[in-house]
Amino acid sequence: MARTFSEALCELRRSRGLSQRSVAADLHISQALLSHYENGAREPGLGFVVRACDYYGVSADFLLGRTDEAACADASELRSIALGLRAMADRAEKLAEGGK
Repeated sequence: MARTFSEALCELRRSRGLSQRSVAADLHISQALLSHYENGAREPGLGFVVRACDYYGVSADFLLGRTDEAACADASELRSIALGLRAMADRAEKLAEGGK
């Protein structure tokens, strides 16, 4: 069965040995609201989901229970991949035109 948002949020906090109080302060919400999110009593807005993803370094898909893969590629890694793909496309274009 898939993990729920509340389960993922609670699991991330506990796996890092963090208290609700400290996480709530870091995410700029009350401890009571974090408790509601972790217990499934309330659902957060998109802004909170984005902050939580950044805070824990996970993808939104992981936090929302859509994947078990927690890691999310960082921007520098994605830029590096994009540059590599652009360079390969440029070389392929030159070869197609008969150049070296």
